[in-house]
Amino acid sequence: MKITILTLFPEMFAPLNESIIGRAQAAGKIELSVVNIRDFAQNKHMKCDDYPFGGGAGMVMMPQPVGSAIEAVDPDHTARRIYMSPKGKTFKQSTVFELLRFDRLVLLCGHYEGIDQRALDMYIDEEISIGDYVLTGGELPAMVVCDCIARYVDGVISEGSLVDESFASGGLEYPQYTRPAIYKGKAVPEVLLSGDHKKIDEWRAEQSKKLTKERRPDLLKGEE
Repeated sequence: MKITILTLFPEMFAPLNESIIGRAQAAGKIELSVVNIRDFAQNKHMKCDDYPFGGGAGMVMMPQPVGSAIEAVDPDHTARRIYMSPKGKTFKQSTVFELLRFDRLVLLCGHYEGIDQRALDMYIDEEISIGDYVLTGGELPAMVVCDCIARYVDGVISEGSLVDESFASGGLEYPQYTRPAIYKGKAVPEVLLSGDHKKIDEWRAEQSKKLTKERRPDLLKGEE
């Protein structure tokens, strides 16, 4: 999987070189590249934004630097081009599996008041939002998308870890415990120490459904 990120602030993506995703890159499991949109501006001051036509607060990213950057990194349009936008469809676990079908992604990060609509109409395949709120730019959402997708690339995380986590089966994950068996007087549920894997699986399924019903009942629609 190759992911190219277009941004005005490439320094923000340093965390993607750490932890699991950093190791996955070092092992060649995924390839992440961060491209500075400002490098494609065709003016001496490398300006990438201007005042919006019609008035209004803030600045809008100009179409030329954005379009030129996309043309440079994906000249034949072989990648899935995605604009991180609060106006896009909500990013869900099912979206991760949809995007894994593509060998390459281009993630465009907006900033300020957004990007000139002409650039979006000409170059973007879809818009994605990570939630119903507004951030200062698309950099954090792009990192979220990268993290979610990278975890499902073959060899990045063990299959067993992916099967039992939240949303993998449509609900929330059951509670997890580790040593010590008793911490400040609070004990680990006895069933987890029993060695009876059938009962452990039943307990985990019950706890998962209970948590989902309490915190995310919307995920259980059609199951009850």
